[in-house]
Amino acid sequence: MNNILEVHNISKQYRLGTVGTGTLSHDLNRWWHKVRGKEDPYLKVGATNDRTKKDDNEYVWALKDISFNVQQGEVLGIIGKNGAGKSTLLKILSKVTGPTTGSIKAYGRIASLLEVGTGFHPELTGRENIFLNGAILGMTKAEIRSKFEEIVDFSGVEKYIDTPVKRYSSGMYVRLAFAVAAHLEPEILIVDEVLAVGDAEFQKKALGKMKDVSQGQGRTVLFVSHNMGAVRNLCTRCIMLGNGSMSMNGTTEEVINNYMNSSSKISSYIIDNNPFKNYSITLFRPVKGELKDVFSFSHNEKIFFELELEINNPQQNVDVVLLAMDLYLNKIFSSITPISITSKGKVKKIIEVPANFLTPGYVNFTVSVYIANKRVIDSLPHPLKIEIIDKGSNFVILNSTDYGSVFANCIWTETIEQ
Repeated sequence: MNNILEVHNISKQYRLGTVGTGTLSHDLNRWWHKVRGKEDPYLKVGATNDRTKKDDNEYVWALKDISFNVQQGEVLGIIGKNGAGKSTLLKILSKVTGPTTGSIKAYGRIASLLEVGTGFHPELTGRENIFLNGAILGMTKAEIRSKFEEIVDFSGVEKYIDTPVKRYSSGMYVRLAFAVAAHLEPEILIVDEVLAVGDAEFQKKALGKMKDVSQGQGRTVLFVSHNMGAVRNLCTRCIMLGNGSMSMNGTTEEVINNYMNSSSKISSYIIDNNPFKNYSITLFRPVKGELKDVFSFSHNEKIFFELELEINNPQQNVDVVLLAMDLYLNKIFSSITPISITSKGKVKKIIEVPANFLTPGYVNFTVSVYIANKRVIDSLPHPLKIEIIDKGSNFVILNSTDYGSVFANCIWTETIEQ
């Protein structure tokens, strides 16, 4: 099968704290090297894209030497941690921005959905934006008109199709934007994590459409998501990015397993307090009696977590949520507790997960802090992976209809240190 997309040694460099290429002296230096036939001097400098390390270098490589090919009809998953360079890569492939070095060959039209409202004019109606997007993709008015009813029906916003899109909710925005991108028949469809904005019904519908586009119509899809279940079900192959470099290229199962294992190597989270946050998670780890950082529990014993929250500037009460997920980050259950904030200091919690509640296998746990409007103000950078061992007795089975919406009756024990 022929390649429809060829990416050769793509790199993207940014100068920290500036817009554009930087100072006039740097631009003149680049020009002087160019007229003498020499290499750009700033390509030889620059730190790797690692957000966890402080560096005095003013240049950073958001992407470095990325190369891969995509065949026609293939669904390629692109995964990696936040800040790994996934969105930068998609912007380069979509020609939103250009690479610093390297080349891209695309043998067909590219439609991209990078963020909510990409390519939409807020003052135009949904109907007008459909025709605008189609024209941008190179479609004739007759071609767009022949697909119009199908696009509106799929998006589910028929009632508001003649309303300016600036009045749409984020969910309506992404429904219509995805419907346009998927139905106007580009050879290559690029979809970022934007689908997370939609509800569960629309996400399922969109994933089904992408599968139909690739398998039924032979078109190519590049899909970025943190939902490993969606990536596993949709993608035929994956690449993994880390700190701006491609760390793995292989089958979906191999890459996802490698990603999940690399995301679970930290035994516990002991985090330096951030004085710029009103509320910060400074400790989260599993415990068993006097033992700390225990990552194996029998399914018929209780699981305990130790959580510490630092209060820097008490303003309002918060909710702390414990979330359990499977290996593909599908939700299993959650547990929530409110914390009344009265003064600065540390709030310590012991969280007790009931026995006989989790089936054997691996479970990812994470914790987040929410304020009253349901906005996350702090959360763990990566989940902790716990192994549940089968001891041969009965356990509670969660009904599939409840999967992801179960609230566990966990016990939260609190102590406050000033």
